[in-house]
Amino acid sequence: MEAAKKQSVTNQLLAVKSASGKTFSQLAAETGLTNVYVAQLLRRQAQLKPDTVPKLKKALPALNDELIGAMMSPPWRSYDPNLIQEPTIYRLNEAVMHFGESIKEIINEDFGDGIMSAIDFYCSVDKIKGVDGNNRVVVTLDGKYLSHSEQRTENMVSRLNLKGGTSE
Repeated sequence: MEAAKKQSVTNQLLAVKSASGKTFSQLAAETGLTNVYVAQLLRRQAQLKPDTVPKLKKALPALNDELIGAMMSPPWRSYDPNLIQEPTIYRLNEAVMHFGESIKEIINEDFGDGIMSAIDFYCSVDKIKGVDGNNRVVVTLDGKYLSHSEQRTENMVSRLNLKGGTSE
């Protein structure tokens, strides 16, 4: 049921965007968000924060209070597994799979044993001209580095609480 509700709200949000005639990049410039984050908001993959509501309502005046309310609730972050068949998404996945091991090794060399967060994360898509004059797509993935921790029992709060007899 949640998936159907999400799709209904998403369809309404994308209809508001379409009727505005604005691109995700234009909306991003008006709201101070990245273009990908604006798309995530309108696809119900990210939660609209209170401070952003006035900017988004100004950029998309047709957004009603019901839609704003839906956008402010924690989203059901999911995707259609068939999405991988869409050519752009397939190629993005292919690029990550092809370059992934090298990217991982460079992260480990430069930062240590850890990962890039997808929570404390920024993403944008930009259009530039290549040296040959052709249009090029620039996808920026900007995530906080998170180091893996050594799992020492003296740092494991749940174990310390169990030994001490407290449950708080």
